[in-house]
Amino acid sequence: MSTPLTPSAPQQFSTSPGQKIDPVLARSWLLVNAVQPERFAAAEESEADIVILDIEDAVAPKDKDAARDHAVQWLNGGHSAWVRLNGYGTKWWEDDVAALAQTLPQSVGGPLAQGGLAGVVLAMVESTDHVNETAARLPGIPVVALVETARGLQRINSIAAAKGTYRLAFGIGDFRRDTGFGESPAALAYARSKFTIAAKATGLPGAIDGPTVGTTGVKLAEATAVTAEFGMTGKLCLTPEQCGAINEGLSPSQDEITWAHEFLDDFEADGGVIRNGSDLPRKARATKILTLAEAFGVRWLHEDDDDHAPAPSDTFHY
Repeated sequence: MSTPLTPSAPQQFSTSPGQKIDPVLARSWLLVNAVQPERFAAAEESEADIVILDIEDAVAPKDKDAARDHAVQWLNGGHSAWVRLNGYGTKWWEDDVAALAQTLPQSVGGPLAQGGLAGVVLAMVESTDHVNETAARLPGIPVVALVETARGLQRINSIAAAKGTYRLAFGIGDFRRDTGFGESPAALAYARSKFTIAAKATGLPGAIDGPTVGTTGVKLAEATAVTAEFGMTGKLCLTPEQCGAINEGLSPSQDEITWAHEFLDDFEADGGVIRNGSDLPRKARATKILTLAEAFGVRWLHEDDDDHAPAPSDTFHY
């Protein structure tokens, strides 16, 4: 069998147990309630691409200071992670960014092996100022803009274009509460489409979809398929058990990898020249599939391989 085109090497990034995959490509973004620091180690050891210490939505007002302190202690204790901080304009935002500014890695953008803040997810983003002010307080730290309201969605194009925006994320729960929309894919199709188009139009990585609450197995696999269908390339998750299914669902499938190999083999065997108008987009898609498979460590199972993943289950074990 001929050798397919070699995909380009993945972008270099700072790796740690709290950030296993380049955040440009990261699929599973695991939220961990920072009121419960005993869960931090298990989150690090999970299959999550990114670990997010949550000091916002999961935390009652009376526990905000304790959650923030737990996150800071973890980051200053040789660990690294992302943090979901409270929205700009809340009474906690100022304290959040001031505390997190004391946890920056010694060399921002360098190795995170000695711990420190890897990035932040900013809640309730409704304007460019929310992102840019946060980025200015945390220089060199990527800011994911979590859009969760009708006003935020209405302004998503400008938010995506903001200098401080690293990636977009969809806060489904608060968005549904704000708008009254249902949870079906049809009800949220317009919103998800807006995220994907805004990200693509401004050159951002794929948007991060909201979490699927209280499920693993088939239902989670179906929800992750919806995420992929709408062009979103990451997904928030609420328990470590969800991460594996999300990673699998947002990685190239065996069918896609096989198609990519077969197309590139055929293309090279035909002289490696453009034969018709579909060759360029198909070549780009095939190369992207193999690049992502390599970045995610997805092994191509040939027809003679006997490796089969078990069928998913709806049993909840967390």
